[in-house]
Amino acid sequence: MKLTEAKAQFIASWGAFGSHWGINRTMAQIHALLMISPDPLTQDDIMEQLNISRGNVNMNIRELIDWALVDRVIVPGERKEYFSAEKDIWKVARLIVKERKKRELDPMLKLLDQLREVEGDKKDKNVKQFTDTVNGIKRFGEQADKMLEVLVKSDESWFIGSLMKFFK
Repeated sequence: MKLTEAKAQFIASWGAFGSHWGINRTMAQIHALLMISPDPLTQDDIMEQLNISRGNVNMNIRELIDWALVDRVIVPGERKEYFSAEKDIWKVARLIVKERKKRELDPMLKLLDQLREVEGDKKDKNVKQFTDTVNGIKRFGEQADKMLEVLVKSDESWFIGSLMKFFK
């Protein structure tokens, strides 16, 4: 497989994977392009290589910066903005987990705290069933939160070692 074909397949596949992390396909494709590019790219470079509009590039680059997956790079003597993606896949995975936790798990845990305060007779089977279910989900969410915090703070060698022990 030639490099251009391999790059195109990688970008397309990474774009498809993006929906699993909670981002859109174009955002993931831009991320993929920047990850495999040895040098920082401009918006024009990204537009040309992915055949997408300036507005689409601009919006998705801002979102990737918010996720801390992409940085603006200053190139001396250049007026255009350049962008580069984090290349360390372990750091990329941790950043994605951290952002998804912030956007999805944290709000869910906050909502569950509010739902635990449901009014009603605790002896009523409907109230009891509701609070038992909410409390069970809350406990599970708190355990997931602790596990994700450990993952986000861990380094690759510790995590891989722990994972290998788990599967033995």
